[in-house]
Amino acid sequence: MTNKRVTLSVDAKVYDEYKKYCEEKGIILSKQFELFMRKELKKFKRREHD
Repeated sequence: MTNKRVTLSVDAKVYDEYKKYCEEKGIILSKQFELFMRKELKKFKRREHD
């Protein structure tokens, strides 16, 4: 699997707070975003088959 670089626009305060949260928890910020997208896709696919 290859990685893709993306550029996002998010509220600076939210970004800074979440980045700090991830650093404190030892979490990689980009991996969190990837996991969020995977969860959303699973929800979408489930609804699509209902």
